[in-house]
Amino acid sequence: MRSELPRLTLVLGGAASGKSAFAEGVVSKIGRPRVYIATAMAFDEEMSKKIAEHRENRGPDWRTIEAPRDLTAAFAEVEASDVVLLDCATLWLSNVMLADEEPELAFEDLFDALENCAAPVVLVSNETGMGVVPEHKLGRAFRNAQGRLNQRLAARADCVVMVAAGLPMFLKGSA
Repeated sequence: MRSELPRLTLVLGGAASGKSAFAEGVVSKIGRPRVYIATAMAFDEEMSKKIAEHRENRGPDWRTIEAPRDLTAAFAEVEASDVVLLDCATLWLSNVMLADEEPELAFEDLFDALENCAAPVVLVSNETGMGVVPEHKLGRAFRNAQGRLNQRLAARADCVVMVAAGLPMFLKGSA
């Protein structure tokens, strides 16, 4: 690992692949103040526990910004001396679509926020295209939007890492 990060690192993986733990490890080694932009919302007890576990695992040395949808405002709170972990783009996109917002417009807002962020960003996202075709129209629309988002993020990223079974595979650049 380098002592500095590229401007944008994209960490992809399936559910429970170890992508968040990998991303946290990358950010923790940099030695800058750490900012965690959390997109998850706790709609049930299981999700509340998962959020609490993530927070506990990160420890007290992280500043957390809750941003289920408004990433522009979240990134506006970041200092150039920080390092940012956005976890995760998949939950953010889900929140956007469930709020009946237009994904492509939200993508542009995200890309603008990333472009205007002076701190390095590590962004976690799920790879949703490797499973079965969703049965319902909303599921298919989500999977397709997530695929478009991941492709566009990967094109902008200096480093892209796929995590499977906790093991990183560098697809582009290095962290």
